[in-house]
Amino acid sequence: MINEKVISILNEQINKEFYSAYLYLAMSAYFDEMGLHGFANWTKVQAQEEMDHGMIIFDYIIDRNAKIDFKSINVPETNFKSPLNVFERILEHEKYVTSSIDIIANMSLDECDLATRNFINWYIKEQVEEESNASDIITKLKMFGDEKSSLYLIDKELSKREYKKHQYD
Repeated sequence: MINEKVISILNEQINKEFYSAYLYLAMSAYFDEMGLHGFANWTKVQAQEEMDHGMIIFDYIIDRNAKIDFKSINVPETNFKSPLNVFERILEHEKYVTSSIDIIANMSLDECDLATRNFINWYIKEQVEEESNASDIITKLKMFGDEKSSLYLIDKELSKREYKKHQYD
């Protein structure tokens, strides 16, 4: 049986994943307003992935015959200054999510819930990828600065990102 502390922290993580989706949608809207439709696409795809992440945890809780406990989702900040600023915030946010996943991993061990500890390994791997993707884009934005032709090329590259439903392996 799944421990009540673990159920609680998993429910909190669902909220964080859905908030992440809201945040990425706010960023997508910002990019659309700027005419950076590739950046908007990248963040919109990211929002869809965050919803998947929340739903995977949702399904896991249900599979463990535990109770889903929804919380309010905060309104995301929408005051962005530049594409670089957005991606620096993305990296900061993903680091926050990584620390939250790490807490779940540690708690599941402390509570001798090895099923949840095994389950959360997928998220640990996913967070490495999330942080790496944001870092790569930050590097490009810093390298090329505000040069419009470079921003156009990065935008074009980001427009190629396609949504692939995330599933727990």
